[in-house]
Amino acid sequence: MPKNKGKGGKNRRRGKNDNEASKRELVFKEEGQEYAQVTKMLGNGRLEAQCFDGIKRLAHIRGALRKKVWINQGDIILLSLREYQDDKADVIQRYNPDEARQLKQYGELPDNTKVNENETFAGEEEDEVDFEFEIDEI
Repeated sequence: MPKNKGKGGKNRRRGKNDNEASKRELVFKEEGQEYAQVTKMLGNGRLEAQCFDGIKRLAHIRGALRKKVWINQGDIILLSLREYQDDKADVIQRYNPDEARQLKQYGELPDNTKVNENETFAGEEEDEVDFEFEIDEI
């Protein structure tokens, strides 16, 4: 029986440190940027986001975030708006729930914004569907 010579397993994850995100300082929006909440993931590094200026935009996740930062539906993100295309934007930062709550306290986000980790925009809830099969029918 061959011995496992360190191949496979979880060794490659040893160096990953997730605590650096809690230490970073809060980034506020600047000229040409807007806060948004992810409404739908489209795949291929793209998503649909509802900006807090009232416009729904198609956003593209920039390369540096694409593999390192996982963005989910309902997340608060910072978009860089395109001067030449108002309906498209680029994701430059994702805020974790604590940072999003801080932004809300500073008055950067509207009070009706839902910041909870698993809540989605405008109360969209995923319903569970149960399928029941009679054993005789199958």
